[in-house]
Amino acid sequence: MIMHNPDFSIVVQMLIWKPVAEVFQAFIDPAITTNFWFSKSSGKLEAGKTITWEWEMHNSSALINVEEIIENNLVKIDWGDPIPKVEISFKSYGDHATLVVIKNYSEELTVGTLTHDIIDSTSNFTSVLAGLKAYLEHNIKLNLIEDKFPHNYS
Repeated sequence: MIMHNPDFSIVVQMLIWKPVAEVFQAFIDPAITTNFWFSKSSGKLEAGKTITWEWEMHNSSALINVEEIIENNLVKIDWGDPIPKVEISFKSYGDHATLVVIKNYSEELTVGTLTHDIIDSTSNFTSVLAGLKAYLEHNIKLNLIEDKFPHNYS
C-alpha cells in the first residue's frame, strides 16, 4: 500500500555554535563536508547541477540533484530512494550560532517500509549533524558515518 502524504516528513535538528555562513558552507563545499558525511564528491552543490556523492568506505554512491540553494538559508536536494527529498535549512542565532534543520520527505511512502525509513533516516541524519558539530566546533572528525556500518570493512 502506498501512502500519499506530502506533509509527512522526518525532521532532525541541532544547534551549531558557528556563524550561519560557516555552517552553510560546510554543506555545500565538499572540501568541508567530506570531514563529517560522505568521502568524495564530484563538485560543490549548485542549483540545477547533479552531483555524485561517494561513501568509499561502504562502496556506495548517490546521484544528488540540487533543486535549490538560497545562500545561508536553504539547500534542497533530491537523491532518490528511500525518502528522496531533503531540505537543509539554516537559522542564525545571533553572530555565533546556527540552528540546522534537516527535513527528509517523500510524497509516496509504502506502509511496509515506513517504520524502517523513519528510523534509518533519523539515525543517519542525526549522525551527520553530530559529526558536523564536532568538526566545526572542535575540529574533531568523529568518523560517525564510517563507523556506523563496520561490517563493510574487511
